[in-house]
Amino acid sequence: MSARSDHRVALITGASRGIGAAIARRLQDEGWTLSLGMRTETRPEGIDASAHVIQHDCLKADEAGWVDVVRERFGRIDVVICSAGVMTPKSVIEATDDELDRMWEVNVKSPRRLIRAAWPQLCESGRGRVVLLASLSGKRVKSETSGAYAMTKHAVMALNHGVRQAGWRHGVRATAVCPGFVATDMARAITDHPAEEMTQAEDVARLVSLALETPNEAAVAELHVNCLLEEFY
Repeated sequence: MSARSDHRVALITGASRGIGAAIARRLQDEGWTLSLGMRTETRPEGIDASAHVIQHDCLKADEAGWVDVVRERFGRIDVVICSAGVMTPKSVIEATDDELDRMWEVNVKSPRRLIRAAWPQLCESGRGRVVLLASLSGKRVKSETSGAYAMTKHAVMALNHGVRQAGWRHGVRATAVCPGFVATDMARAITDHPAEEMTQAEDVARLVSLALETPNEAAVAELHVNCLLEEFY
């Protein structure tokens, strides 16, 4: 095993673009040691050579191997940030089993596997943090075609609160970040709302940073973020 890193170590999924890449840039600027998982080992724009980049496919169940590499390389894991996600814009009636299975695998099962694999290190940290990029679709079902996706995001919310319960006595805190429309490729594919009027990925990254820095005694369970006015969110 390499010498233990003096800096806190964060694993980030979905770091190749969008919200995940914005989070990586933010944490890099704040001095974090990063391990970035993405389907292709292409360093994201703005990420320097100090960041560890590894191929990670949420559909291949290779999370334990990634954790082993990071533990060997840095000697610690303090944070897991699950930003990877997929959406098939179909109703609960229209979506096929294969489409549901893919969303379930990427949005729910892969994050759970990664958290589970990193659990001993998160507990050892004393202030381990888990951040799940959920969605306002995990709080309500706003439209017919968001129904199937919302099923998985409601499960992400349950995962978040399950992690909070399991980790509390070990100093592990979990936060679900629940944005509405964010100016990313996913949102642009399903709405004609102007990108400049959407929440920006960098805004979400700021909130993730905040969740990571709050002390154990000021835990934030959920952060709701919206560019639109809704009755509750």
